[in-house]
Amino acid sequence: MYRSIFRFLVIATLLGSLFTLTDVQAQVGRSPAGDKVELLPGSDSLVGVNIPGQVVRKIYNNVRFRQKGVLMFCDLAIQNVTTNVIEAYGNVRMVQGDTISVRGDTMYYYGNNRQANLRGHVIMQDRKMTLTTAQLDYDMLSGIAHYPTPGRIVDKENVLTSREGYYDTRSKLFTFRQNVRLVNPKGTLTADSLLYNSLTRIATFQGPTRITNKDGVLTAVEGQYNTTTGISNFQRRATVETPKYRLTGDSLYYDNVTELGIAKGNVIMVAKDKKAVILGDHVRYNGKAGISRVTGHPVAKSLANETTKDTLFLRADTLFSYDDKITNTRRLLAHKNVFIYKSDLQSKCDSLIYNTADSTIYFYKKPIVWSQNKYQMEADSMRALLKNNKINTMFLKGKSFVISLDTLKNYNQVKGRTITAYFVTKQVRPAPAASAQSTLTQTVATATTQRSVSVIATNTPIKSVLPKDATPPSTTAPVQEQTTLDRVIVEGNGQSIYYAVDDDNKMIGLNHVECSRMNIEFADSKVGRIRFYGRPDAQLIPPKEITSENEQLDGFRWREAEQPTKGQVLWLETPPAEQPAAKKAIKTKSSVKPLAKKLVPRSNN
Repeated sequence: MYRSIFRFLVIATLLGSLFTLTDVQAQVGRSPAGDKVELLPGSDSLVGVNIPGQVVRKIYNNVRFRQKGVLMFCDLAIQNVTTNVIEAYGNVRMVQGDTISVRGDTMYYYGNNRQANLRGHVIMQDRKMTLTTAQLDYDMLSGIAHYPTPGRIVDKENVLTSREGYYDTRSKLFTFRQNVRLVNPKGTLTADSLLYNSLTRIATFQGPTRITNKDGVLTAVEGQYNTTTGISNFQRRATVETPKYRLTGDSLYYDNVTELGIAKGNVIMVAKDKKAVILGDHVRYNGKAGISRVTGHPVAKSLANETTKDTLFLRADTLFSYDDKITNTRRLLAHKNVFIYKSDLQSKCDSLIYNTADSTIYFYKKPIVWSQNKYQMEADSMRALLKNNKINTMFLKGKSFVISLDTLKNYNQVKGRTITAYFVTKQVRPAPAASAQSTLTQTVATATTQRSVSVIATNTPIKSVLPKDATPPSTTAPVQEQTTLDRVIVEGNGQSIYYAVDDDNKMIGLNHVECSRMNIEFADSKVGRIRFYGRPDAQLIPPKEITSENEQLDGFRWREAEQPTKGQVLWLETPPAEQPAAKKAIKTKSSVKPLAKKLVPRSNN
């Protein structure tokens, strides 16, 4: 009897697999759905597969499944009702609500954990983007889709490719890894890893990243980039590079549309065409207006001489750079507490303007210039005109005062309302070591290269300045460019004090000249002609009759202690405060002892 019952059950099972499709579908429809994948009516045929202990079906053509709001379509499906697993082949499509659809060649769907693995020509779409890849694993419980093979995402403005990626269908956030590349009309972004929100269209990266557009290149390690507005916000050292500038900072904000850049922390700004560098803690750059502002320990560095690699350093409380896009020129403005350092030149003033259009530097408010600890120039304002990055003309205006320290540690001085010095650049060979007889001539030549104008033997007999036996230049030394003084003009209340020395470098006396105008001409770095205008008064005071009252012009101050050092200009040292003015000596003609000799000025002709 038991054998008969067993045979009946086997026969019933076999016959059950041969039921008509209508009967089977009616049976499926009557089964409770729960979390089971539901087979919807409409398929062409269904065939049961005999697997012990499991219910397996093959469904052909127009196959449709449903589970918790997810519809699945294919041409052929193998459904394991027991394990709640579906294998789908041919025109596979899955629709989740009215937002997400996925297509592929094949799909393995695990109903218990709602995991869909699609293979071959996979296309995933939502309302704002389309993902194309060869393999996609979609976890509908977490809403995260993962493609372990190279993928391509396209939305309204962007095309993004990567070797691997994740997509959170709920937050619309993509995570891309390896060989990431984002292209839109505003530029191209490449990175090792990237987070991208398809709703906000903001890209966030935490690895080496490069953004390229028609205006330049931006490189960074960590930050955000808005692909819609073109606004970038970066941390951990970022650089923006344009055809004219390179801007680097610990953090960087840049608006590609307005060309506004803000860099903070160890900022370096390089002007490529001018070989100039600006350093600071904070830089604000407006590309459209062509204006840059640097604050927080700003320093400007400029290569002053290509041959010697001599660099000019400039610091101020604030630095501004103005670009003229029409003339392709630039103005640099230094505001408050300006200090300049160069190997042969130092200066300080309240403000400064350097205009590349006419290669002119303007010094304002108590400017003072030093050169090699021997020369000092100051005036109410100064203007230096450059030619081929070398000084060509120097203008001193308002209370102009020039001091020169000679080899005997005497202070030669000249003052007037305005002083103008003209320079020339020549190719020369360095002279051999100077003899004692030519020491004064060497001093004259040195002074002409250091901007210490108008103190060169303005009232000394010419024969004491130009020795007869001039040492010829070396014929073996290399040719060098040397800037020498050509002509000096002092106008308005001109006064000069010069310590005259003989051929043996011994003091003859103190020359004192007063006139309304002085014109000093030079030839081969030597005084060639001196002209005094406006009833000049020239006197020579013997050494024994020189006193503290007549050895200094009114307003004399030797301010060597204020001379900036390189460390001070680079904010490594604190500059000393300005020295207070000494009490002015009362100078009258009656205080001068009888003169041993009164010089007769040369003719004006």
